[in-house]
Formats: sequence, structure tokens, C-alpha cells
Amino acid sequence: MAMAQAEQVAGLLRAEWLVREVRVVPYTTSGDRWTGDLAEAGGKGSFVKEIDRALLADEVDVVVHCLKDIPGDEPMPDGLEIVAYLPRDEVRDCLVTASGAKLKDLPSGARVGTSSVRRKAQLLALRRDLTVVPMRGNANSRLARLDAGECDALMLAAAGLERIRMAERITELFATTSVVPAIGAGVPALQCRTDDADSAEAAAGLDDPATRACAVAERALLTTLRGHCNSPIAGHCVPKDDGLTLHAAVYRPGGDIVLEAFENGLFPMAEWIGEAAGQTLLDQGARELIDAIPH
Repeated sequence: MAMAQAEQVAGLLRAEWLVREVRVVPYTTSGDRWTGDLAEAGGKGSFVKEIDRALLADEVDVVVHCLKDIPGDEPMPDGLEIVAYLPRDEVRDCLVTASGAKLKDLPSGARVGTSSVRRKAQLLALRRDLTVVPMRGNANSRLARLDAGECDALMLAAAGLERIRMAERITELFATTSVVPAIGAGVPALQCRTDDADSAEAAAGLDDPATRACAVAERALLTTLRGHCNSPIAGHCVPKDDGLTLHAAVYRPGGDIVLEAFENGLFPMAEWIGEAAGQTLLDQGARELIDAIPH
């Protein structure tokens, strides 16, 4: 999936800068090889740091991140910056079942594979009688485990299946109102060194202003909540006319407590919108829920 995304960005850069050579550099982190609990390996942030080091070491010039994978509880390293947010892909999560059954039709006790704390909480908020099976790895490997009978269903990002051309495996798309997407879901973010003006200029040409505004609001929410990689935090901002609407939520991992906040404002207010939604959630007790989870 990451390679498909990188190839897409490379194609866009080639189209924009016709004389510039663009080469995709595959990079495997320890996170790609780790199959256990992310918290035990230092969380997503530890793997992003490996990519940061490669960029700072001049091994690559532009990094393509899924914005949802960039931690919100610590600053970006000095010398690096996000220079572009590409138009947002599909943000919805989906259910994939071998039988074709939708969520409401799964039998009590059915095993659903996901290692996302957010998805686990949202799933149990909808169906407390299901069993969540920890499952990491790329989408292809998870689909293979589903087909091998290791679980009855998978909860995945629909965009990921679309990128690997496996969208036909989607059994059910969840509405964003019932399964609020991850913060930054579906947003490819391009990161460069601050002292590399040429690469930054090329990448910045792909920036989408509406996606940037939504990303700023969602990231401000995450920063306000000091959310770590294991936090069951969700946030979905959408452009509406000349403004933005943000739906934010924090869950207890068991799905028995759900805190929600809604904020609206104009595009220039994007950061304020995220901060205000975050403060509303903190006033409802979000800090206690977030801090109760190891990270």
C-alpha cells in the first residue's frame, strides 16, 4: 500500500516537473517487520522516526506519509516540515468478511481482526458481543489470514484496499457518523527538509488547500488532546461552503464510553476549530480516558 502511494506521488511530481528525475526509494522499517502490539515496540512514532532519520541523512528528498501515522504528542524533528497535503482519499473504514455478512449479521462472538485501538473501541460500541482479534501486517497479509480462517472478519481502511486494487473485497463501508475516521485518514502528506528548497517547491505544488485546512483542524485536535499512538481518538473535518465542520470523538477501549464534540468555523479558523473541539472533549473527561491507556 505504501509503495502504491509513493508511486502515485512520483507520477504526480513527474507530471508537474517534466525535466526532473523522480525515483521511488523503498524503505522498510522495523514496524513493517513487527507483528506484535505496537505499544510494545514504541508505537507508530518510533517507526516514523526511522523515516525521519533517513530524510535528515539525505538518503531521500521527499517522504510520503499517511498523515494518520504521524504522532500528535511530540513535535516534528527540527529540520523537517510537511510541505503538502494531497487531496484526501476515501476516509471510511470498512468491514471485510469471508461469508459476505455485514456487521449486523455477524453471529455473537464472531472474531474481527484489527490492532487499532480506535477501531476496536468503535466496533465494540456498535456490537459488544463480538470478539476482537489483534491483527497487524499489510492489507494483503491480513486478507490472507482472513481467508485462512484466523478470523471471521476484518476492519480496515477502505482507501488501503483501493490503493492495492482490492476494493472488491469490501463487504460494508461504515458511515463516518457511526465510525468516525482516524485523524488524518486518507491524507497523503509530503515531508521535506527545510533546507532543501528545490524538493520543497516541487512537492508544495501538489498541495490541496481544502485538505490542508481539514488536516490542520484535525491535527490541532490531536495536539490539544496530546494523543499518542494508542489513543482511541477520532476526528473527521470536512469542507462545507466557505467553512469547515469537525466531528471529534474519544472512546474507552471497551466501547462503553464515547465522548463527542462538534465544531464549525471558517477556513482561516482551522486550528482554532481543532483546539476548541479538543477542549470540549477534555471538559467531558477525555484526559482520563487517554491517560488510562499504556503507550
